[in-house]
Amino acid sequence: MRIIHELNKADKDEVNKKLYEYNLAHFAEEFHGRYKEVNIFVKDEEDTVRGGIIGALCWNWLEIHMLHVDEDLRKQGYGSKLLAEVEKVAREKECDFIKVDTLSFQALDFYKKYGFEVYGALENVGREHVHYYLKKDL
Repeated sequence: MRIIHELNKADKDEVNKKLYEYNLAHFAEEFHGRYKEVNIFVKDEEDTVRGGIIGALCWNWLEIHMLHVDEDLRKQGYGSKLLAEVEKVAREKECDFIKVDTLSFQALDFYKKYGFEVYGALENVGREHVHYYLKKDL
């Protein structure tokens, strides 16, 4: 046996697959086959990505991994529209909640505005920030 540091997509996928299979054994049958990526984008007339949500449907919740809108498009409602669209997906898939995390200099107030509540926080991130964990019950 040996420990190796390397960027290898096939090996990464194998670890993800094994963890998914292990986790699946601990979830009710109704949640089997419910893990899938959810990607929603804002694109301009040239089909350039200007923002989006990268997430996943995970058993009985939807998890937002990333939400980004290009700086010149902020404060124009695109983040709100993305969040509304991902919530629509979560409701259609009968999720019980949506979860997301954000740093103190990012979008805490934005998520709170849309009904997300902080359920955890990690201090001393980058020695001066807070990492917040939020959830919105559906």
